[in-house]
Amino acid sequence: MTASNAPDFLENSIASPGTAAMMLALTQTIYDEDLAKKLVAKKGLKAVVTEVGGKTSFYDFNERINRAVIGACLNSGLIEKKSNDIHAVIHATEEAKRGLLVSVSTSSSLAMKIAIVRNEHWIAVALFGKSALHYMTNHERVGLGVMHI
Repeated sequence: MTASNAPDFLENSIASPGTAAMMLALTQTIYDEDLAKKLVAKKGLKAVVTEVGGKTSFYDFNERINRAVIGACLNSGLIEKKSNDIHAVIHATEEAKRGLLVSVSTSSSLAMKIAIVRNEHWIAVALFGKSALHYMTNHERVGLGVMHI
C-alpha cells in the first residue's frame, strides 16, 4: 500500500500535528511507519520518529527522553538550534510525559516510541509504549503534548 492508496480514514485523520504524531507513534511496523510518514508529508507536515527506554526513576527516563527528542529533532532538521524551537519541543515533551506517567510505579521499566510532528506554528510530541514492573505485567501507555513555536 502506498500513500496514494491508503485508506481515506488514515489520510483524513491527519488534521493537525497532534493527530499526525499520535498516528505515527501508534505504528507497529517500519512499513506502516513509512506509509504514515508519507501521509504526514502529503499534508505539508514535517516528522521524525525515535524510541527510548528506561526506568521511571526521575533522572533515568526524563534524561533519556529529553535527549532523544531534542537529538531527533535537531538531527532531522525538524527544529533549529534556536531557543524558541528547543523551548517548544521541551514543553511538548513534558506535557506528553505527564499524560504517560500517570499512575506508573516509580520502579517500572518503559519502552516508548516517540513521534514528533510540526507545522509552521505548532509542534507535537506523541509517546506510545509499555510500562512494566515485571515482564508479565505490561501496560500500554500513551501521552501527547502540543506546543506553539
